[in-house]
Amino acid sequence: MIPAFPDSKVALKGKKGLVVGIANDQSIAWGCARAFRALGADLAVTYLNDRARKHVEPLAQALEAPIFMPLDVMAEGQTEAVFERIAREWGQLDFLLHSIAFSPKEALHGRVVDVGRDGFLKTMDVSCWSFLRMAHLAEPLMKNGGTMFTMTYYGSQMVVDNYNIMGVAKAALEAAVRYAAAELGPKGIRVHAISPGPLATRAASGIPEFDELMDKAQSKAPARSLVSIDDVGNATAFLALDGAKLITGSVLYIDGGYHIID
Repeated sequence: MIPAFPDSKVALKGKKGLVVGIANDQSIAWGCARAFRALGADLAVTYLNDRARKHVEPLAQALEAPIFMPLDVMAEGQTEAVFERIAREWGQLDFLLHSIAFSPKEALHGRVVDVGRDGFLKTMDVSCWSFLRMAHLAEPLMKNGGTMFTMTYYGSQMVVDNYNIMGVAKAALEAAVRYAAAELGPKGIRVHAISPGPLATRAASGIPEFDELMDKAQSKAPARSLVSIDDVGNATAFLALDGAKLITGSVLYIDGGYHIID
């Protein structure tokens, strides 16, 4: 029997998703949001602060997002407010995209062994714990199962020049994905870490010598190509489909194969 695949334009029709991490039209989260919306999903979109709002609001309007709210995970109560509104207006959540990370400059630009406690805690708070907090709040809304995504990077597994303490945070994040997948799997909730190759995003601009990192990725990757936010979005959206219901707990590399090369 030939399986019936859903029409691509309505594959996520009726599904509700929260997208956290759009900063501008170069953001990985924007590529993912476009892909989700193209498949028919309804989206809730957040922005970091008033300064970011002017860049994100036109994108949220393009997505026809009925929920548009501020979310700074370090601001008391903002994360809870987003999920409370989703519960009140939608009563359900089918997928969650966590695409945020942060490390204070003095922590990110120094050696891992020199990182101060405050810098370490802020890096882990935003880059790892905030995903677990969102997973906790999303779980009761995923009454019929769902999918949770977070963004990682190859520097979690290998030492990448200048990635420094963020590599430690991403390693913790990937471990969190495995444990969350095991704990939430019986409820039909899948959990994924998405690992794109280097992209010229706003977040990446804080990493020293990032252009050299991109050049290296393009020259060494088997595909001899850098990824785009659309490449990441399309692959991520696939994992939100019912057809991917038995894929969970792993890291999906979208990097042209770079991670397999020594």
